[in-house]
Amino acid sequence: MNAVTLDLPTLPAIEPEWQRRVRADRQLLFDIHHAVGGPFHVVYPAQFSENLRSFQRTLAAHGVRGQVYYGKKANKAGCWLPEIVDLDAAVDVASEPELVHALAHGVRGRDIGVTGAAKTDALLRLAARHDCVVAVDALDELARLAEIAQSAGPVRILLRRLPPNAPHSRFGLSADDLDTAITLCARLRPAVELIGFSFHLDGYAVAPRAELAFDLIRLCAKTKAQGLPITALSVGGGFACRYLRDKDWNAFLAHRRDDWFHAGKRFEKFYPYAQSPTGADMLDAILATTFDGRTLATHLRDNDIQLFLEPGRALLIDAGCTVFPVLGYKQNADYGITTVHGLSMSVSEQWKGSEFLPDPILVPRNSDRATSPIATCVGGASCMEYDVLTWRKVPMPQRPEPGDLLLYPNTAGYQMDKNESEFHQLPLPPKVVVSTHEEGRIRWRMDK
Repeated sequence: MNAVTLDLPTLPAIEPEWQRRVRADRQLLFDIHHAVGGPFHVVYPAQFSENLRSFQRTLAAHGVRGQVYYGKKANKAGCWLPEIVDLDAAVDVASEPELVHALAHGVRGRDIGVTGAAKTDALLRLAARHDCVVAVDALDELARLAEIAQSAGPVRILLRRLPPNAPHSRFGLSADDLDTAITLCARLRPAVELIGFSFHLDGYAVAPRAELAFDLIRLCAKTKAQGLPITALSVGGGFACRYLRDKDWNAFLAHRRDDWFHAGKRFEKFYPYAQSPTGADMLDAILATTFDGRTLATHLRDNDIQLFLEPGRALLIDAGCTVFPVLGYKQNADYGITTVHGLSMSVSEQWKGSEFLPDPILVPRNSDRATSPIATCVGGASCMEYDVLTWRKVPMPQRPEPGDLLLYPNTAGYQMDKNESEFHQLPLPPKVVVSTHEEGRIRWRMDK
């Protein structure tokens, strides 16, 4: 039995134009592989900039003052940071190295937000010294920050709200603790300046974000009345992204079978690879949601509140891919097992108990050889049985051979480098920055 008779689905990624051009340049990817010697990531800052501009345009269209913070944990490449500086945007960090990296690339301290649970004293001190905005997550953190501010200087803060629909989350202040924190902030001035509130919700639904934002606008108004300088509200991240077309995604979900996966592997859930609205359109839908007959955007304007948002994945959509050299292929009953030079840690969805589902794309060294379609899963180069990049049996136009390349599309957001490891003493895949030359050629360099 071969792939033709397996009745396997395809899940072709929606490819951006720049990636198609990279693949169309027959030698480019092979030249990069020759230079780096192993797997590598390709990143395209121009797409990141366009994604960022789309959020900024949406805020402007609604007449809402605001700031877009790039959630740096989504991808640690340095090439995004100059784009942020040029577009007068901001960065969200959760560690000292992330903060220092942003500063080193020209991001001003006042354009850096510091989030995360139970921050170290060193991180809080650095944030205070550089006038960063700190999202305070707990009462004891507020006390530590107040003490640090006595010597490090005044610090601007947001109080992070525990989501009402996620009472067991380890992030955010409960309603009672939030009231206590507001009272404390009134006493801690001028060392601690409360400028607003923040939250972060799981999932990708519009309504819960709009509803909690409206609740916090009312809290902003109430807190302002107590004489505190409230100016901002952060709705966090979770802006949806699209990787696949609806028809492909819906067909996969409707007909999914265990035998579509190597060894009958089962997964409890997948990222929603086709959804709507996405990105800036989702922000538009949030701002257009009505309360008391007026849009959320109107309530923000009427209360003189600027909106902060922290997209990570949504700024990186279509901005990068990952390339693995093929080491070998063997037939296993009705499908094959392709082994690549690299590890599944470089496609981090696997390490969250799920699967990165867009089809990997075979880039053959020799496209003239006799071809026939096959189906294959994809394994990593380690000695671990579970080191599998793609458990799904993916149809391919021909058998992968050593020297070929396997391209995983759209991996910039939370895939490349989130869980990477130097297991087996293998070096981490480098990031290669591509850009379009004025003459139409594609140029590349190593990320710094």
